[in-house]
Amino acid sequence: MERKETDIKIPLIGKIAYGMGDVGCTFSWAFVGSFLMIFYTDVFGISMSAVAALMLVSRVWDAVNDPMIGSLSDRTRTKWGTYRPWLLIAAPITAVILIVTFWAHPDWSATSKVVYMVITYGLLVTGYTAVNIPYGTLCGAMTQNFEERAKITTFRSTFAMAATAILNVITVPLIDRMGQGSSTQGYLLVAIVYGCIFAACHFFCFAKTKEVVQVEKTEKINLKMQLKSVIHNKPFLLVLIGQCLMGFTFYARNSDILYYFTYVEGNVKLFSIYSAVLLIPGIFGAASYPLVFKFTHNKGWASAFFAIGTGVSIIAFYWFSMSDNPVAFCVIAGISWFFLCGHNSGIYAMIPDCVEYGELKTGVRNDGFLYSLSSLSNKIGMALGSSLVASVLGAAGYVANQQQNETVLTVMKLFFSVIPGAVWLLMALAYLFYRLDKRKYAQILIELKNKKSGAES
Repeated sequence: MERKETDIKIPLIGKIAYGMGDVGCTFSWAFVGSFLMIFYTDVFGISMSAVAALMLVSRVWDAVNDPMIGSLSDRTRTKWGTYRPWLLIAAPITAVILIVTFWAHPDWSATSKVVYMVITYGLLVTGYTAVNIPYGTLCGAMTQNFEERAKITTFRSTFAMAATAILNVITVPLIDRMGQGSSTQGYLLVAIVYGCIFAACHFFCFAKTKEVVQVEKTEKINLKMQLKSVIHNKPFLLVLIGQCLMGFTFYARNSDILYYFTYVEGNVKLFSIYSAVLLIPGIFGAASYPLVFKFTHNKGWASAFFAIGTGVSIIAFYWFSMSDNPVAFCVIAGISWFFLCGHNSGIYAMIPDCVEYGELKTGVRNDGFLYSLSSLSNKIGMALGSSLVASVLGAAGYVANQQQNETVLTVMKLFFSVIPGAVWLLMALAYLFYRLDKRKYAQILIELKNKKSGAES
């Protein structure tokens, strides 16, 4: 069998197309992360306790759904490749589910609302998984060049973080403008727009990327063997820890952020101004990751550098208010987003390298399965973070669309600053133990090539 060259450089259009895939993901999952909880409580009229329970219980389904999608994508064989076809088929379906999820029915009974929330959110998580796991795994299938993978994920992170800032700037005004006084209508129409963007971005990614690293056709690997291979993959275990902590801190803060600006700052429109400040620093932060990586030659250590900067700057928010100290607040916002976007480039650049490490150590290559575990770990962190925010706010006495008591306001402030900042510092500590550097990875590829050549002979 003729073997394709896999240590290749990706053309610019391929890197742009791959980055646009995460723009699509942003207009789905970042929208969900920042706006769904307050949509449920303040627009749909669902209790905070029900939302908290959903965030935890839904992860039980993720524990089945994510590895299942990962394994299925690894075994997919089409003329378009292994992972790209999932973008073409699953993206438009997920776009429709996103729209339905943000279709509020405030006049329904409490039970009907909860049932609708559980069904639509469960379907949305499944659809997003069916797109995001193959999309993330696609990076490792595009090349085996160590530096190129870092560049690809830099495009991904740069595009995603810029899209996140843009989404946060425009969403509140869009809901007001399109809703014409009705939040119910506003959220639904914005979801329609974002659903179309989600699907279009993944169509473009499908059309302009190529897979050159082929997953060998082998017998189905049972779950026990797959999990055993993960246990022996020490770099990947550190990635899982990082993903879980990142999911916790990022989504706990995102779940809290609109509450913070609405009730602590007293003006939800400040959220758009805050988000506008993030755009330029985020682009520079994501783009700076290759420079830090070039200095450290270790993706984990580079990520630790950015995680420390993120943690320290986010903690600093505790002593500043946008209403009282707008300049200082915006400076801290720009610094924190610079470091956060740099980190986001690193965490996804590590996963494809861990695939080859695991293949050499265990003989099992399971790109999709590893990425699915990474996604699951991130979602577990997200569930814990989002559920904790909802639970603590509920226990403190949160009442939708009312003046909040001092305890509730303090909780909102802590989840915006000190708590996520401390988790970022813990994340940095984990990355310092990551030992898969450029030299070791090059040796892994040589050994894998020799091993496969011997097997073919």
